[in-house]
Amino acid sequence: MEVTGILKLKYDVQQVSDKFKKRDFVMTVEPTSPYPQHVTFQLTQDKVSLVDNFNVGEEMKVSFNLRGREWNSPQGETKYFNTIDAWRIEKMTAGSNNNASSNNASTSMPQNNTASPVFNSSAADDDLPF
Repeated sequence: MEVTGILKLKYDVQQVSDKFKKRDFVMTVEPTSPYPQHVTFQLTQDKVSLVDNFNVGEEMKVSFNLRGREWNSPQGETKYFNTIDAWRIEKMTAGSNNNASSNNASTSMPQNNTASPVFNSSAADDDLPF
């Protein structure tokens, strides 16, 4: 999934354990709407630096996966949690047509004109969305 908006806030990297680190950032979606939405995204592991080259107030496009999980407490209560995991962030420029191959400001994977950075022909047989 993708969404475009304005960077509102960047948090510091959190070292959760010896092997896991994460970083959150907030993006304002629909900033010109009477009711703008402030959405928190999470970056993990080697992706925590993706937001480093962005300044608060900059327009950007975020590619993300929506994750959900169930947790059963020791008291028997079940809770559900959602996470919006960002995996690519692109700078939006004036007159941008939202085409990643024409936007040289991508801060994630190197662009390859022969294959999509998300889905290649060998992965087409795989039913997983990532």
